[in-house]
Amino acid sequence: MGDVKASGEGERVWTGGCLCGGVRYAIDTRPEPISFCHCSQCRRQHSHVGAYTGLPRAALRLLTDSTLTWYASSERARRGFCSRCGAGLFWEALEQAGAERRITVTAGSLDDASGLRVDRHIFVDHKGAYYDIGDDGVERRTSTGDVVECPKG
Repeated sequence: MGDVKASGEGERVWTGGCLCGGVRYAIDTRPEPISFCHCSQCRRQHSHVGAYTGLPRAALRLLTDSTLTWYASSERARRGFCSRCGAGLFWEALEQAGAERRITVTAGSLDDASGLRVDRHIFVDHKGAYYDIGDDGVERRTSTGDVVECPKG
């Protein structure tokens, strides 16, 4: 399905979905730069790290959602996934003000993520012991939001 043009507009509409096609979506605004999340929940859901891009919730349109299932993964957030193929698609904080609601979309579920770049690693203090985060030049933040230096070596 690739990206399509919104009717009457020249702006790109970003599209994506799950592996089996049971969930398809369109995004009506440019997604934010990608964050690599190293928290234990993202590592469990994605088998390593989560790669997410954020956007206003109102910019996300579900085109097909017959297999979309939401799971409250903690007291503060829920995750959206396809109940047929298991693909993780969304992360959303549970308590948000209406007009300011935000959602994150898994970068790997976008049909074409060209033009987006990673700009931070988050929850670096929770990363798995089995890997190192290379010196990729992007910001690193802990679970408390503190910026940390890239280890030299």
